[in-house]
Amino acid sequence: MDAKIFFGSDPVTKEELSERRSPFNGEVVSRAPVCSEEDAKKALDIAKDAAKFAKKSTLAQRCAWILDVAQKLRENKEEMAKTITDEVGKPITFARIEVERCIETLTLSAETMRTMHGETINTDAMPSGKKTMAFFRREPVGVVVAITPFNFPLNLVAHKLGPALVAGNAVVLKPTPEAPLTAYKFAKLFIENDYAVPDALSVVYGDAEVGSALITSDIPRVISFTGSVPVGNIITKNAGIKKVGLELGGNAATFIEKSADLAEAATKCVLGAFVNSGQVCISLQRIYVEADIYDEFAELMAAATKRLKVGNPYDDETFMGPLIDDEACARAMGWVESAIEEGAIPLLVPHVEGRVFHPCVMANVRDDMAIVCEEVFAPIVSLVKVESFDDAIERMNDSPYGLQFSVFTNDLNLANRAIDELDAGGIVINDMPTLRFDIQPYGGVKLSGVGREGPKFAIEEMTEIKSVVIC
Repeated sequence: MDAKIFFGSDPVTKEELSERRSPFNGEVVSRAPVCSEEDAKKALDIAKDAAKFAKKSTLAQRCAWILDVAQKLRENKEEMAKTITDEVGKPITFARIEVERCIETLTLSAETMRTMHGETINTDAMPSGKKTMAFFRREPVGVVVAITPFNFPLNLVAHKLGPALVAGNAVVLKPTPEAPLTAYKFAKLFIENDYAVPDALSVVYGDAEVGSALITSDIPRVISFTGSVPVGNIITKNAGIKKVGLELGGNAATFIEKSADLAEAATKCVLGAFVNSGQVCISLQRIYVEADIYDEFAELMAAATKRLKVGNPYDDETFMGPLIDDEACARAMGWVESAIEEGAIPLLVPHVEGRVFHPCVMANVRDDMAIVCEEVFAPIVSLVKVESFDDAIERMNDSPYGLQFSVFTNDLNLANRAIDELDAGGIVINDMPTLRFDIQPYGGVKLSGVGREGPKFAIEEMTEIKSVVIC
């Protein structure tokens, strides 16, 4: 099945198509039109006009629209899950989970918007004031540009489309080139819908040229981007006067304290490090372990990792499938080989089969090694020995990233210190830093981004406050 451009509600194809091949077996799994700068500009012009009608639509209509998409997605869950597996190699069990989370994200978007409201203001509260009828309300920004990555090609689209559309905006979506069909099928549920606001959603495909045309245009009021730090930096420098929401990279870390349940901590850390083949912004990359329990914890990590089923993503029992492409595999092996040269010790033999990079636990790792300084975005986790929690805090915070951290401990005082002193957008106690609930605010500090996702918080980003005074 070929993806199509959506210029508003109008599906369009082109003679020139790009092919997407399965990361697992190399077969062609989808094709998408090759879009141009002119296509991006056309989509923005349509969105600009559509935004006027979207703003006038009723909240009841928009909520019914979003919830109907959620229901249709539920009815087509298996087809959508297989499309995700086809295009990005995500194991089918986790692809199904992503579809379920997407349904929840849409439902939360509608339910949240129903209760979003302004407030009245006491303008006579200060001596310079006087009695009036004053209040503020939230209004849609107009046009939102949404740019999404490959690792969660459905749910991360929902985290942008759900809040933006239910708030009364028009959206131009540029999905990842690695999963055009997933985005097309999802967008089609919005566009071919009895409750749809006409032309409120457009979809174009492409990379730098199309993305540049979208972000530099004067039409959008919000740019919502999830992806790499280098691209986020380009967007920040070129977007102009707009709201810019950036969910960027991470280098998630955890601390294992001697009072923790080590077996449970190891099980959760293995999940956090290797789910989605480590291709998660909050994938666990650094594990700081108290010296007294380091060797025991390392053995538990290695044993738990060996139990993972790795390989065919279409097998219901598979935990970890392929990396997204050959470049990702080469980069991952480069991280491991570099660390070994610097003195690190792999607890399992590093090896690759096709694009399936087997999970790798590295011991004897130091903080000056590149494998812990940079975001690896691969199934590699490093164990670092520390003498104390104070030592761990300093090392965890000594990173240009600050998305999510965690601590495993049964010491309440230490947990409270972690919440206060760790420098990240999210702190998790007694679970992996890879834990995310779609209802929560999600985002980071430092190079990990600007703004927050999660339906309530995204709606706030995608609306403007209008203040009203009636004298």
